[in-house]
Amino acid sequence: MALLPILSYPDPRLRTIAEPIKEVNDEIKTLIKDMIETMYDAQGIGLAATQVDRHVQLIVMDLSEDKSEPMVFINPKVTPLVEEKEPYEEGCLSVPDVYDKVERPKKVRIEALDENGESIDKEVEGLLAVCIQHEMDHLNGVIFVDYLSRLKQTRARDKVRKVLKIREKQGETQPSNA
Repeated sequence: MALLPILSYPDPRLRTIAEPIKEVNDEIKTLIKDMIETMYDAQGIGLAATQVDRHVQLIVMDLSEDKSEPMVFINPKVTPLVEEKEPYEEGCLSVPDVYDKVERPKKVRIEALDENGESIDKEVEGLLAVCIQHEMDHLNGVIFVDYLSRLKQTRARDKVRKVLKIREKQGETQPSNA
């Protein structure tokens, strides 16, 4: 397994639309393991392949306290089940140390394949619903700061630059916050 570099906002590669995965083969299984290791190392709860410069429809997540329940979503499709939206404070490994409220549908249906190519079809709400929508955005070239005002986007860009400069001085290569 290997740690993968996480792209930082406003890197234009974060805007790439991910392609569907045709086959869950050894290459994809290795990418899944590497992404999970990278997500844990960066202390995140979710990571989309786009964020590690792999432009395939793959998301990994782990919302458990002890990081013992990794979830894998291949070729995910998310459908809102309610009109009602709820604000949720979001952060992103590609936008380190920036947090803001984003409104998203509070209940969604997830259809995807797992790491073995088996079908997943479930209705979810709460943090899992927010997380899957956030990561789905990445696969579509959207970053959570896109939902914010121009001023907040500019502030986010400036803050990320500062964080990256500090990390460079400290010799860090990976984000340390979720």
